[in-house]
Parts: sequence; structure tokens; C-alpha cells
Amino acid sequence: MIPVPRYEQVKRHIMDAIEAGDYDAGDKLPSENELVRELSVSRMTVNRALRELTEEGHIVRRAGMGSFVADRRMRGHAADILSIRGELEARGEEWSATVLFQEEIALTKDVAVEMGRAAGDKVFYLLIVHKGDDMPIELEERWVNPEIAPELLAQDFTASTPTDYLLAVAPLLRAEHVVRAVAPTNKEQRLLEIEAGIPCLEISRRTWTGERVASYARLLYPGDRYELTARFSPVGAPATQ
Repeated sequence: MIPVPRYEQVKRHIMDAIEAGDYDAGDKLPSENELVRELSVSRMTVNRALRELTEEGHIVRRAGMGSFVADRRMRGHAADILSIRGELEARGEEWSATVLFQEEIALTKDVAVEMGRAAGDKVFYLLIVHKGDDMPIELEERWVNPEIAPELLAQDFTASTPTDYLLAVAPLLRAEHVVRAVAPTNKEQRLLEIEAGIPCLEISRRTWTGERVASYARLLYPGDRYELTARFSPVGAPATQ
């Protein structure tokens, strides 16, 4: 039997404690010194274990404060990420989806930049039309890091959405949104069943698990069927629910 490296043993020790419920999301973990004494390993071994757990998104390390259990859902404004299914159901519409592509592809240069990877790297690719009461409402084009969601290609995305799946399997810790008005291509007009000249709202979204980009998505909505809302509080004032 091949011996398990000591840093892997430290990682397993920490993950066992988290999975057993000894620590909840946001709880502080034992310090490096405490782990060194408890497990009789070197500081270098503990540091590597904590670094890899951070990169994998299981913990968050804060300078001068220590290591904390990561929340499996995004916080702050990133927590407002909802799947299109949830949005449609909230307004009384029945969600359905048509999956056009669900495969492994090589990254183009432009998307590679967004994902922090090299052009030609293999990632998972999805192209899905989401509908509300059989009316196209969102065209989702998504690239996913296979290391984050290795079983993604085996999922049935006519039964659940990629957003719901990724939030369930990956500890998504932060997100970035870019919103713009765009003119859809002829192909996008056909897929969204809109007439020429109707503008679309485009949301480009990147999400991170640990230090790695988990997915990059381009979400396209017909301008006459969708609106984006946000709630703000005055600077310094508490947000109201």
C-alpha cells in the first residue's frame, strides 16, 4: 500500500472535522501551531495542507486572523445569484430547458483569459435555452472548470439548472458580474425567438472556488421580456430586508 503523504493526512483530519459538523461555515479552525502540536507534523506540512484546502475552496485564510471554514454559498451581493428556474418560479412561470451543447471543448483565447487558463485547455461547455411557460427567456453559454465539477457532463440540465448544480457541488466564494446591452446575432435571435432589432441584456458572470475560476457564463435575455433589479441602501446605512 502506498503511504498517504503527511500533508494529505492533515487535510483529511481537517475535512473529517468539518464534515462531522465540528465546525460550521465561518468557524475558526485551529491555528498552524495547534495543528503542529496536535498532529506531530512540521509547520511546512501544515502550511501546505491549509494552502491546498484554500485553493480547493474548503477554507478561507485571513492574514493575521487565521483559517476559517468557507461557506458553500456565496456571500454578500454574490449570494443574490439565483438560477433562472428560481426566478421564473418566483413569478409564477413554469421553467423548462433545451440543452443544445453539453461537451468538453478546447478554450479559445478570449475565454481562456476570462477563466485564467491557457488557450487550448480543455473545459466543459454548455449552451442551454431556458424558457418560462414555453417562451425563451435566457440563453446560457457557460464554460466550467472540470476540476471544480468533474461530473457536470453527466447531469440532466432539463431537470435542474447549471447554477443550482454548481452551487450544490462547489464552494463558490465570490463572483463578478458585468452587465451590458447588446445586439443579438442572427443565431441568438432564432434561439430566443425574437425579432430583428430587439436588444438584449447580457450578463457576463465569473465565479470562483478558492483561488480558481469555477465557471464563466454569458447569459443573454430578450430586452422586452426581462429586467434586472437591484436594491441599494444609503452609504453607511444598514440594508433592509
